Parts: sequence; C-alpha cells; structure tokens
Amino acid sequence: MAQSIRETERKYEAPAADDTSWLPDLTDVDGIASVADRGTDDFDAVYYDTVDLRLVGASATLRRRTGGSDAGWHLKLPLPGDSREEVRAPLSETVPGDLRDLVVSRTRGAEVRPVVRLRTERHRRELADAGGAVLGELSVDAVEAESLLGGATRASWTELEVELAEGADPELLGAVDKMLRERGVERLPGPSKLARALEETGVGAPRLPDVRAEDVVAGSAGDLVLGYVEKQVRALVELDPAVRRNLPDSVHRMRVACRRLRSVLRSYRSVLDRGATDPVRRELKWLAGALGAERDHEVLQERLDAGVGALPRELVLGPVTARLQAWHVTKSSEARTRTQDALASPRYLALLDSLAGLVARPPLRRKAARKPKDVMAKAVLKEYDRFAGRVGVALETSPGADRDVALHQARKAAKKTRYATEPARASLGKPAKRLGKRVKAVQKVLGDHQDSVVARSELRRMAVAAGTSGEASFTWGLLYGREQTTAGERQRELPEVWARASKPALRKALGR
Repeated sequence: MAQSIRETERKYEAPAADDTSWLPDLTDVDGIASVADRGTDDFDAVYYDTVDLRLVGASATLRRRTGGSDAGWHLKLPLPGDSREEVRAPLSETVPGDLRDLVVSRTRGAEVRPVVRLRTERHRRELADAGGAVLGELSVDAVEAESLLGGATRASWTELEVELAEGADPELLGAVDKMLRERGVERLPGPSKLARALEETGVGAPRLPDVRAEDVVAGSAGDLVLGYVEKQVRALVELDPAVRRNLPDSVHRMRVACRRLRSVLRSYRSVLDRGATDPVRRELKWLAGALGAERDHEVLQERLDAGVGALPRELVLGPVTARLQAWHVTKSSEARTRTQDALASPRYLALLDSLAGLVARPPLRRKAARKPKDVMAKAVLKEYDRFAGRVGVALETSPGADRDVALHQARKAAKKTRYATEPARASLGKPAKRLGKRVKAVQKVLGDHQDSVVARSELRRMAVAAGTSGEASFTWGLLYGREQTTAGERQRELPEVWARASKPALRKALGR
C-alpha cells in the first residue's frame, strides 16, 4: 500500500563532500540551536521513465532506491513552491501497480524503463531548536550518475540539500538560504538530481513531443488561447493522481479543467480549427460526464446532510439519517467505480494523446496570428449573446418544469461566457475581468437553483421509498418544501443579478 509524504527542500552547488569548511555555522540562523552530525548513508537508486522522458519533462520522478531508512519505490510529484509530494511503496523488483497508475497521465500509457542510476554518499546533519525538536536536515551528497539510455557513461558531482522536517516553519528555509548565499553557496537551477544526471551523462533534456509549437506568434491571439489551453491540459494531467487516490476536491477540479478546455475550444474556433478540436471536445464531454457522477453526488450529499442538520430534532421523524447514509454508500460507490473505470480506459489514454498533440501541433487558423484584442473581444461577446438569449428565454417561460430546464440552459451558457473571458484578460484587461465577475454572479444564482431542482427530485424518491417501507415521510416532504422555497428565491433574485451583468457599459468596454 503506497503512502504519501510532503517534502520541502532546496538544493545547492557544493564544492566538496569530504571538506565542509565552506559550510556556514547555521546556529547563527534564528531558531536553529544545534547542528548534529548524523553519519553517512549510501543510496543506490535507479530512475524509471519513458524513452522520451515524459515524467521528468512533467517535473515528476519515479525511482527504486536501496539504502537508508526509506528504501523502496518513490514517486515524486510537483507541488507549489519548494515542495513536492513523495508517494512511497515497498521495495519490489518491478514498478508497483499503484505507482504505475499514478503516472499514467504523464506517460500516457508508454512503457517506463530504467534510464539513470545514481549512487549517492550522503553526509547528514540534523537541525534542531533549543528544545531539541528537529527542524530539518542538511545533507551533502556525493553523487555518481550512470546513464542507462546511452550517451556518456558516467558523471559525478557534489550537491547540498536542505530539507524541512514535517511541520517546520517554511520561512526557516529562506533564512538558511540567505546565509548560504552570503557564503557564496548558489542554488542549483535544475529541479532534481535526475535532471542533472541526464544532462551531464549526455542524454540531454527530455525529448517530449508535446512541447509548445514553435510557429505560434508571441503575443498573438493564438498565443493567448494556446497558453490557456496548455494551462488546463497541465491541470488535468497533474490532478489525475489526486483523483485516483480520491483526494478532497480533486474530482471537482479535474472536471472544471475539462469544462474549461471544452468551452474555450468552442469559443475560440476562429483561432483553432474546429475540424481538429471538435473531436477533442466530444471526448472531454465524455470524461467530464464520467467525473460528474462522483462530483454531483458529493454536492447533493452535502446539500441533503446540511438540510437535515438544520432541522429541529423534533421535526426529524423516522430513520432519516440512516436512509441518507445508506443512499450515500450505494451512490458514492457506484460513482467512484465510474470514475475509476474512465481513468483506466483506452479512451482516456487516447484523449491524453489528443490533448498533447493539440498543444504540440495546434490547428491554427489565420486569425491566430492577429493581435488578440479584436479576436478575443469578438469571441467573448459572441458567447455573451448566446447567454443573453438563454436568460431571456428563461425569464419569459412560465414557472414549472420547462422554466427549470431553461434556467439550467442559461446556467451552462453563463459558464461558457465566463470561461471565454479568462484567456481574454491578458489583452482586454479589467473589462473582461469585470464582465466575467458579473456573469459568475448570475451563474451562482442559477447553480443554486439547479442544485435545488436535483435535490427535490432525490427527496421525492426518498419520500416514496420511506412511505413504501412504512416509515414517516414527513421530514422528506418538509425538506422538499424548503428546497422549493429556495428555488423560488433564486428565481426572484435572477432579474436583479442579470440586470447588473447585462449593463451595456460592460460590453462597450470590450469594443461594442
């Protein structure tokens, strides 16, 4: 079973491993009271990657390491700043299946094989405060690298690593950094030992097929749109391991990345040829739908639990909580299975390949080379017009099921409009941001209304099931009534928020 830890560290160029007279006295750093020698460890690590180095190209590493207290398989995934997540699995001869799954979004199913071997002699020093609590570790590593992909056979160097202990103040890393720099010790530019080993053994940088296309004109409409597409593709890829481990909010964020991608590929058809992007949009819709079952259940569960929790105890009649719990267990299991099946499917791998190809070989149209302001404004305003039409239809529809559907359609149009403003902000500035903010307010009202529609449908089903089982259905009816009241409130709120979002001045600022 894999376990996960968070590591926060910085690496530096070190003159030598056997003579450490160049090291400053770190007890001069505020908070560090002692620096204790903890001896030497010897590590032997074999790093695995695809032939074209897709993992290291995506700032991830996978290794099998012996020696030290943490021998085993280590997968390192990037986190913001100086941190990385390290997922560990017990030592085995082949790559553990759970770690292999966690790199799928980066390898896109390509085989991983040994690429570099690193032998490291680590001299460890423990940093502690006045009370003896461990703050971190400073280590001087003498590294010998051997390429397993050909090129120059070996390389060696010495580097310094400062790693914080779990729970230590991140500002300590900055204070240590300042002292090291004052002594002329410079940070290493590379992200990892593996990256340096690849360079110094002659293998070179990752030869990825999905790097940014060279024919994109800097500062053009195509540049802005493609930059946004790249950001969302990267988000989808990086969220994959979190979704597989069912980490909080990961399904929601991955689904949003799918929706943003799908929406922007539609909004900016004048920049990217729909002949190439429409098939990708269809597959993104499939993936978002597969993720949606799990996310929609999360939202509904939170809403129903909150509804029951807000009722006075005397109004909760019958085994309401037990029925909700049984429903949650069944539905969440079904939804989770659907997510896992989607991520394990050849269809998902094909989508990842398509997205990588879209970035590497974007189907640019003539307008992609133009200055972005007019191109972006036209796309945003076109989405706004569709949105305005949907809202108009909803407001003119009589209350009831037909209006619920119309309001849901307006909500989806609001999302498309808001997403269209996001890549446009770089060229249109505050007017695009302001419009997006006003549209989001409308979307929020419509979203709460739609959640109420879904909740009422489920509450009615539960009331029928409770009645059939001889249970009191009073509480379910009460919750249904409250949701009906909420829906009415949102419908009455809509004209006001729509009036703010539809002010002509907002569109005039964009060029209309």
